Amino acid sequence: ETAATPSDDPAETLDAVVVGAGFAGMYLLYQLREQGRSVVVFEAGADVGGTWWWNRYPGARCDVPSMEYSYSFDPDLEQEWNWTELMAGQPEILRYARHVADRYDLRPDIVFETTVTSAHWDEGDRRWLVTTDSGRRVRARWCLMATGCLSVPNTPNLPGLDEFAGTVLHTGRWPEQWPDLAGKRVGIIGTGSSGVQAIPELAEQAGHLTVFQRSPVYTVPANNRPLAPEIVAEFKARYPEIRDRQRDSVSGFLGPAALRRPKPRAVEDRGRGGDDTGTPAGTAQPERTRSGLLDLSEQERREAFDRNGPGAFMRFRDVYLDPEANEVACELFRREIDKVVEDPAVAEALKPTDYPLACKRQVLDTDYYRTFNRSDVTLIDLRHHPLQTITGAGVRTEAGQVELDVLVLATGFAAMTGALSRIDIRGRAGRRLSEAWSGGPRTYLGLQVAGFPNLFTVTGPGSPSVLANMIVAIEHHVDWIVDCIAHLDVVGATTIEPSPEAVDDWVDHVNEVADDTMYTAPNCNSWYLGSNIDGKARVFMPYVGGFGRYRRHCDDIVADDYRGFVLDAS
Repeated sequence: ETAATPSDDPAETLDAVVVGAGFAGMYLLYQLREQGRSVVVFEAGADVGGTWWWNRYPGARCDVPSMEYSYSFDPDLEQEWNWTELMAGQPEILRYARHVADRYDLRPDIVFETTVTSAHWDEGDRRWLVTTDSGRRVRARWCLMATGCLSVPNTPNLPGLDEFAGTVLHTGRWPEQWPDLAGKRVGIIGTGSSGVQAIPELAEQAGHLTVFQRSPVYTVPANNRPLAPEIVAEFKARYPEIRDRQRDSVSGFLGPAALRRPKPRAVEDRGRGGDDTGTPAGTAQPERTRSGLLDLSEQERREAFDRNGPGAFMRFRDVYLDPEANEVACELFRREIDKVVEDPAVAEALKPTDYPLACKRQVLDTDYYRTFNRSDVTLIDLRHHPLQTITGAGVRTEAGQVELDVLVLATGFAAMTGALSRIDIRGRAGRRLSEAWSGGPRTYLGLQVAGFPNLFTVTGPGSPSVLANMIVAIEHHVDWIVDCIAHLDVVGATTIEPSPEAVDDWVDHVNEVADDTMYTAPNCNSWYLGSNIDGKARVFMPYVGGFGRYRRHCDDIVADDYRGFVLDAS
């Protein structure tokens, strides 16, 4: 295998190749065309939308308020689109993505149902040669990976899965034509975010639903509701201010605080977190109080919990940093399950006890726990009755055989790196990205990898990405990338990549801000750490310091003449 493809290869030549036509890929296409560049987008799906094209399972819904989970680059787009729910469901978000594609006439430059199989850097030509499964080959100066953080489903190695005679479905690849589940015996494995959303809906559709729980989950009620017209009107009137506040916030969205007039304050970094309390970012409730949960009496804690529900514990900074405070919050949460679930044995099985709150992605639920009060729903706790094998007729655990017609895998994703690892990406001297990342992903700002010039990863590992409002994070990265490309034209440089030292320093910083938080607790096993994938290095992948703080890092680096990047004009 050679380090590069000969530069006389007959492949067509363009300025840029974009991989993926979700919200990142669409915005990249829009911005690159605004710069007058030739570009092609390759998308494996049959339409735009990315994760919202593939994840159409029952109950699929965003966990960021819809008025904030939207593009900000065009005020006219903000004003013309009308969201109907506080937390939009998958069908509405996909309609929005399609509206954007139509409004800006994006589809002519997108090649659908096409998978990129390789991307090789040609040192002689100083371009990327990108190859697809259809055999198309494109040479481009810029290779832009808009592949998404949660785009490759994780199918665990379940013994006997190939023997099952019924229908197997994955929440991350739900068919466009939903199967009729009426009267069917349905089983679901997995109780993460997708499972929590799907289980109440599947219970309504199926004849009987059996939930195979691998690990109980902490949830917060979604409290979803239709958007009142006056709320929509005020959002639209104040969008410029709200967008500025989003970009300076911990998680890229404001939630209930969006329509409150903020008090003026100095913007500065204090402590490990992304806001001025030092609280780690990346939860469904961006507002936090400066006080700690341990500062309250037991009566005050109960009153706060009764008043605000399970979301109350997310307001206190010590819950994320102090194991004692975290356990107090966990116990309050467990008591809430007892109030909702009627069967004490089922309630006990649903209680998380062996990992801290805030170590995993915070899950929003709608009637999740009430679903287990139904006579046609059965819970099997795999911690106490381990799965033995999948059989032709169903699932066998140590509690016995459960016969099924349909088995649903709500087993999540190969997060952050899954889509990139499926592409044969080779940089300088033919070095594979898989080799560079053998000990875990290493990037500078989540944007670039040393030794892979002109390759950008939108919302890649080492950026806030999955701990923030993804569309705010996407817009920031895309704007940064296209500004960088324009800058290189101005200074006459042909390539840009980070120095190994800059990558090392940034990875150290990412680890530093995550240390001593619940995200990296010894008993925490989450997809943030890659723990859901066999053989994957245990590395905390996103940046937990907060979106606003991260954005200021990026701005400072640019202002310092792209500090840490190597620009080459050869």
